[in-house]
Amino acid sequence: MKKILTIDGGGIRGVLPARLLHEIEKTVKKPVSEIFDLIAGTSTGGILALCLTKPDSNGKPVYKALDILELYENEGKRIFKKSPWKSTMSMGNLVDEKFPVKGIEDVLDIYLGEANLSEALTDVIIPSYELEQRMPFFFKSRRAKESADYNFKMKDVARATSAAPTYFESMKLKASPPIDYFALIDGGVFANNPSMCAFAEAKKVYGNEEEILLVSLGTGELTRRISYEESKNWGLIGWARPLLDVVFDGVSRTVEYQLSQILNPDESKKRFFRFQTRLDVGNDNMDDASATNIRVLKLKAEEMISSSKGEFEALCKLL
Repeated sequence: MKKILTIDGGGIRGVLPARLLHEIEKTVKKPVSEIFDLIAGTSTGGILALCLTKPDSNGKPVYKALDILELYENEGKRIFKKSPWKSTMSMGNLVDEKFPVKGIEDVLDIYLGEANLSEALTDVIIPSYELEQRMPFFFKSRRAKESADYNFKMKDVARATSAAPTYFESMKLKASPPIDYFALIDGGVFANNPSMCAFAEAKKVYGNEEEILLVSLGTGELTRRISYEESKNWGLIGWARPLLDVVFDGVSRTVEYQLSQILNPDESKKRFFRFQTRLDVGNDNMDDASATNIRVLKLKAEEMISSSKGEFEALCKLL
């Protein structure tokens, strides 16, 4: 059986899957990179996937899931740090991205350094979107091992997949001739839940005869209501940020439905596990890195683990 892990995008809400992965590592008594054959992550999920598969000098994972949970706690404010000058010049984010890229790039440099995609301890697939060619762009460690042209730095891959429109500027990634660069943004615009991408990749690589176990970790379902009266007269400016949230959330739920139909036709032989929670408390913004909100997210993760105890135990037996 091939075991696949997928992690949604969601900014600071990566606290939720990081906490659940810590629980999986504790229960199975193995690092994530040794449990799964393929890991797919979008945006914050991509950062998690890359950090958890980065090797040390002995070929072991540098980080445990708990380390990445601490990344959100310790570095969240640096990643989502507003610049007063930038806020003024961008007219309150109306004509420019919300955050300077220096914060996130500094953090990615600290955690991922000069590691290459080909060094990932297990296969990874990280979605992004290429603007100039208008196409989905997948960073694959399998391809990186085969072609030096696609063996990008992990930190650059993480930066590209997390370049959420209106939050961070797009990523200009140097490429090899005849293409001189790629213009990339957050893969969440088409695959915020990368589970279907991972499933397709697994079918291609492992074949139809191999049984698939797919574990999908969400970053919280949005519950904040967008009323008809509020939204009916929105134009481009009014819809910019809410539309991104709607797309990310809608894509995630659609993929969850599709794979539950494909992999769980018989509940007695479950092969698709989705762990998700409703964000009915706290702030569902991707960029609220306040200590209060991170604590609320951690409590929601504990609640999710507790309420899904039977399903979690069944999964860990399979892992």
